[in-house]
Amino acid sequence: MKKSGILNRHLAGALAELGHGDTVLVCDAGMPIPSGPRVVDLAFRAGTPSFAEVLDGLLDELVVEGATAAEEIRDANPAAAALLDTHFPWLESVPHDDLKALTVTARLVVRTGEARPYANVLLRCGVFF
Repeated sequence: MKKSGILNRHLAGALAELGHGDTVLVCDAGMPIPSGPRVVDLAFRAGTPSFAEVLDGLLDELVVEGATAAEEIRDANPAAAALLDTHFPWLESVPHDDLKALTVTARLVVRTGEARPYANVLLRCGVFF
């Protein structure tokens, strides 16, 4: 058994399969999940695991070259907006309906237990070299 890093075997395997340009949707418990992409549902109960915990863990494992979030996050969820600004100063913002439309391109969806609105981000994978 792994002793560090991501222990969830479904998530670890899905991350290992990602390539340059693939997209990963990290979403709250209320985000509609498109049919098609692989889904790893980590939600245990409302708020667990948090969006911040999951995002931080994923960023330990992924190279990210682009990130997109809903512009509504700034007013509706300032804590999540600040977290995304910390990680992605170049964050692209689009209307929430546009973000939902973009989720159909995701290769992987990681659902958190986050119960605050707009705690969603679409990550575009980069390469480590």
